[in-house]
Amino acid sequence: MTVNLPALPFPLDWEDAVEPPSWQVTDAGLEATAAPGTDWYVYAPAPALHAPSNGARLLGEPPAGDWQFSARITVDFNGTYDAGTLFLLADESHWSKLCFEYSPDEQGMVVSVVTRGISDDANAWNVEGDTVWMRVSRVGEGFVFHASSDGERWEFVRCFGFGIDAPIKAGFGVQAPEGQGCKAQFTDIAFKQETLAELRNGS
Repeated sequence: MTVNLPALPFPLDWEDAVEPPSWQVTDAGLEATAAPGTDWYVYAPAPALHAPSNGARLLGEPPAGDWQFSARITVDFNGTYDAGTLFLLADESHWSKLCFEYSPDEQGMVVSVVTRGISDDANAWNVEGDTVWMRVSRVGEGFVFHASSDGERWEFVRCFGFGIDAPIKAGFGVQAPEGQGCKAQFTDIAFKQETLAELRNGS
């Protein structure tokens, strides 16, 4: 099913027709509930221990050129690794997600995962409360992750590239690998066709 969000200049579709158990476009943005036992992750120490590749991803192809895509993410955490994410997809072996995720210590965290065959997983910092702003920027052939506590000052998380020539899809994901499902809200969604000038000055 094609989904159009007023803030985004490109249509979105549920990737591989995997829709979450419930979702809706709201006046504020998007709301989606992750099904239990859903994730996207390739365990680096032993790829045979591949996590389920079944999380719901709502993705579309942004316009060509540089851009900045952001949203405020609120998650009703229930289980470890519950998350709402901003998701990038080049192909099924090259993808990334910027997550607002529930840690084993029962703390919301900014977490980033970049996958090129196996997943490079990095925790950034803890988040007080159940809301954080997140931003994905395209700069040339690379991508930059930022997060913010107020949507004004952006803290650098990481920059990276996929190393392949492929169209990039961007959008949203929800996951609940170990819990019974969780609801994520994506609000304050914004998209700018502007180059991010500085990575580490808070802008």
